[in-house]
Amino acid sequence: MLWWLWILLGLGLLSFELLTPGGFFALFFGLAALLVGALTGLEIGGPPWVQWLLFSGLSVGFVLLLRRPLRERIKPAARALPPIDSLIGEVATLLEDLPPGAVGRAELRGSGWTVRSAEGKTLAKGARCRVERVDGLTLWIRPETTQEWGR
Repeated sequence: MLWWLWILLGLGLLSFELLTPGGFFALFFGLAALLVGALTGLEIGGPPWVQWLLFSGLSVGFVLLLRRPLRERIKPAARALPPIDSLIGEVATLLEDLPPGAVGRAELRGSGWTVRSAEGKTLAKGARCRVERVDGLTLWIRPETTQEWGR
């Protein structure tokens, strides 16, 4: 096969990869075709059957060696992304007295929530509390100190 046909095949496969969403397959076949075209242009590609064998071997080798690292590098890790909306650190207002270990109600962002105290003392109705953690639909709260009011 002529060298410029390999180059056209490689450019066509690279264009196909750009136009389709996918898993990075045509990219490696395109790179292999460009490499075979360059070798054929330098007259070290050999006869056509050697060129096709070289193209097949390079394509499979590129896919096996480079596809996974490229996909891992391009895709962001899901565990590295921060939560979109977190209630931790928000201020809730108690709607009733909350004894230690009991379940009560508090208002946060205009909605009523089930809350538990992370403190060992009773919290009074109307107290401002910071959300310490979220356990399902229950908020664990700690009383807000006066130094935190400026936040």
